Amino acid sequence: MRLPQLLIPLAGLAFCTACPAALDPKDMDLSASPATDFYQYAEGGWVKANPIPADKSSWGSFDELNANNEKVLHGILEKASKAENPGFIEKLVGDFYASGMDEDAIDKAGSLPLKPLLDRVGAVTSKGQFGSLVGDLHLKGVGVCFSFGSEQDMKDTANVIAGQGQGGLGLPDRDYYFRDDDASKKTREKYLLHVAKMLVLVGDTEAAAKDEAQAVMRIETALAAGSKKAEELRDPVANYHPMTLEGLQKLSAHFDWTAYLSNLGLAPAPAKIDVGQPDFVQALDKAIAEVPLQDWQAYFRWHVIHEYAPFLSKTFVAENFAFFAKELTGQPQMREHWKRINSHIDLFAGEALGQLYVAVAFPPESKARVLAIVSNVRAALRERIEGLPWMDDVTRAAALKKIDAMGVKIGYPDKWIDYSKLVIDRGPYAANILRAQEFAVRRDLAKIGKPADRGEWGMTPPSVNAYDDLLKNEIVFAAGILQPPFFSAAQDDAVNYGGIGTVIGHEMTHGFDDEGRQFNEKGNLSEWWSADSAKRFKERAAVIVKQFSAYKPLDGLAVNGELTQGENIADLGGLKIAYAAFEKASAGKPKDKVAGFTPEQRFFLSFASLWRENMRPELTRLYVNTDPHSPSRFRVNGPLSNLDEFAAAFEVPEGAPMRRPAADRVSIW
Repeated sequence: MRLPQLLIPLAGLAFCTACPAALDPKDMDLSASPATDFYQYAEGGWVKANPIPADKSSWGSFDELNANNEKVLHGILEKASKAENPGFIEKLVGDFYASGMDEDAIDKAGSLPLKPLLDRVGAVTSKGQFGSLVGDLHLKGVGVCFSFGSEQDMKDTANVIAGQGQGGLGLPDRDYYFRDDDASKKTREKYLLHVAKMLVLVGDTEAAAKDEAQAVMRIETALAAGSKKAEELRDPVANYHPMTLEGLQKLSAHFDWTAYLSNLGLAPAPAKIDVGQPDFVQALDKAIAEVPLQDWQAYFRWHVIHEYAPFLSKTFVAENFAFFAKELTGQPQMREHWKRINSHIDLFAGEALGQLYVAVAFPPESKARVLAIVSNVRAALRERIEGLPWMDDVTRAAALKKIDAMGVKIGYPDKWIDYSKLVIDRGPYAANILRAQEFAVRRDLAKIGKPADRGEWGMTPPSVNAYDDLLKNEIVFAAGILQPPFFSAAQDDAVNYGGIGTVIGHEMTHGFDDEGRQFNEKGNLSEWWSADSAKRFKERAAVIVKQFSAYKPLDGLAVNGELTQGENIADLGGLKIAYAAFEKASAGKPKDKVAGFTPEQRFFLSFASLWRENMRPELTRLYVNTDPHSPSRFRVNGPLSNLDEFAAAFEVPEGAPMRRPAADRVSIW
């Protein structure tokens, strides 16, 4: 099942009412040379002056926006919770917030809200009942055994089919179960302790919990062994295997898929199921056949607790934080309770909260200005494609057709999610979360077998993010990211094109990166490239893979050039076409300096400001191991070192670190 290609890992919301200007000389380190390390030159002052807060594992431009936005959302939720005659949407988010803020009631309930799900696991008397059990758990958002949901058919994107894929792990990625370095071994040891502690919190003895944690690790390791690596999941052809229920059942004779689908409300079964990783299904089947029932029950119980720990009493929240935040990301201190509730409501009722948000945060004139920039960047990409020397005419014509058909969404949906069937009250918070989880799952499953809704969004309006959806051939920008330093109607073209312009270019280029280029103008997985043009593209992409694989954010830890190549291609292409659009938009205008910098220099300084960031080493390690985005410093220095336009703007000489030798420079789009 495909996810949108996000600008950053989706992790924040933002609206900035008092953000600093995108360019401020005090953020720079003028003692550094732009020809040696542009990231340090452009953002060294900011990096030094902005240590990571105790309740964060990183702090950067996205976090600055998020911190301001949290205050705005907090005000919205406080007002909604106290409204005397609220409308439906205001009442829904107000009640949700009031329920979440009742810490005494949450603590008093303890693990009681999970009793029905834990009892459901305990009632299973044979592995033959796993199909119905997993169906019930999936309805509540508990991700055991595998992933399942709706997806656009990659070869017929006008329609939605069922999609099944690998999953069921507790650690962040399959490689966490197999790396043999000391840090990874230590992480696995602490994971075992964490699982055992959580099981004790629901009443197990310490001895039993220790044995159960080992059982969980054995099962998850078996599932991880059958899983593909993150970089292998980037190949859409290798992860597309449509089949019938009968075909899926043949892969796993020990799992009752009919019972599973029936419990999800999918009876009769969907006509087509995309089984992303058939080898994983076989590995799951083998584990079901060989692992004792008692061990599986421990695994199921653990995942119920793991899924809902953030919404339970302080003891569960604290233990969950201790491993998944403090251990894995290095975050020393938990975020304030109200901030966590903010994020929960955005996650489970985001378009309800989003309706209240856009009413105060996103004026129509901002949308109009952004659309004008989108139009100019699209025109620049079109001109680049028309003049590419390495692409033949047949492929070029198809590429132009794709860019012309690319859709654009700005700010918020034209049609909001209907929450009328979601029951939220001021009762137990975990009960609200359980109902919200099931509402989301059933809403997703209801799409199967129907035409794709091209108006649907993949993130909420306050998100500080943007994405490209290959299956819809569209780019999407939430209202939350259309704030300084990314965009401001008060800033000049140099700053806006270097900011939001490069983000727009980045998302457009995703449609033509190593993965995106395999989808045509309708979003269908299709080979529309000539063999010669495809070969030339791959040669250029291989150079980017090699360049980024040489970067080491920590001693002994290198960037995964294969995993990050799509984002690195998009960063380089986005910069190049945004700069071309900026040159066209500023043609004939005065070249006045601001704070001593030319418009061209301000463009690149604005770009660098997007990626200023301090990050704890633990989170750096986690991201390098799992995330398709390169660390921020390399998202700046990497693409810029390939750009002649940057070298000209800052007079970077040949042989300087920020100017790769001509033979090593790469330009794709």
